[in-house]
Amino acid sequence: MINFDKNQPYNGLPLLPPKVNLETTNILRKAITASRALAQLNGAITNLPNPTLLLDTIYFQEAKGSSEIENIITTNDELYKAVVADKKIDNSANKEVLHYKKALWLGLETLDSKSFITTNLCIQIVQCIKNNTSGIRKTSGTTLSNAKGETIYTPPSGEEIIRDKLSNLEKFINEDQALDPLIKMALMHYQFEAIHPFLDGNGRTGRILLLLYLKMEKLLDIPAIYLSEYIIQNKTAYYPKLRLVTEEADWEGWIIYMMDMIEFASQKGLQRLSEIMQLIQSMAQEIQEKLPKIYSKDLIEVLFKLPYTKRQFLINANLGNPKTVGNYLKELEKQGFLKSIKFGKEKLYLNHKLMAILEQS
Repeated sequence: MINFDKNQPYNGLPLLPPKVNLETTNILRKAITASRALAQLNGAITNLPNPTLLLDTIYFQEAKGSSEIENIITTNDELYKAVVADKKIDNSANKEVLHYKKALWLGLETLDSKSFITTNLCIQIVQCIKNNTSGIRKTSGTTLSNAKGETIYTPPSGEEIIRDKLSNLEKFINEDQALDPLIKMALMHYQFEAIHPFLDGNGRTGRILLLLYLKMEKLLDIPAIYLSEYIIQNKTAYYPKLRLVTEEADWEGWIIYMMDMIEFASQKGLQRLSEIMQLIQSMAQEIQEKLPKIYSKDLIEVLFKLPYTKRQFLINANLGNPKTVGNYLKELEKQGFLKSIKFGKEKLYLNHKLMAILEQS
């Protein structure tokens, strides 16, 4: 019998691991297919000629998607223009996405040096996302509501209780080796969202932790995976599945949902990666044939690092002086490889075929 009242702080939130069978036949079957898909993606990424080339683009996709789950909406076009241009970013949604991307990098860099996930790291991440000095919730009265304004969940209240729950979560993530890593990942994500340690930014912090965990467990050497796409497409199930764990201890349904997310994101990532690599190869060949004086491996990398580029990026890659690289970009546009647009006082060049791949849902 679960002692839960949606209108009262859930200070009795059980610690991890839960005292139920977490290795049912359905869960173990799903763990096999999800792990296989993840391993295939990891192999494809690590075998790329330059595995870091597409990192910025993939991380921006994840940052945009994770923010969209919280109803912070921007478009790929608006986002990448904002990233590339020198113009001051005045769109609040773009600012939020850029803060998220920065928080993700912060998490990955911290993980490289410390190799474990801590409460302090969670605080650093949320501060970066929110661009403020927020910390663990201290005030009472936090509730989660549905679209009708009805309370659906009241998280634990009181800083000491929240920190105790986080301490247990931290120990579970870093020390408990008894469970399959993907089962652990699902438990960890539920628990973090149920603790809801911050006034705002919990969902986005929790999703960054998923990427850090995949790296920490060496499931993805480079965690270049767009997990939020699955949640966006299956958002109507995401929150109900979380609630079913709280209200009915339905761990199997939640764990399978999270493994479905991993499998979907891995397969989709593999497909996108394949399409982008084919495009890189075909465009490189075409440029080499049509514009042999312009072609270089470094030029191709600049054109695929982000969908938009500009003269300064080519200059930074030592491809020539401002006049030379300006002529390169004009020739590339003339041959149909790029499309130019005026953005503020700058001229930006869009790799429209790359953007078309990113826009596929």
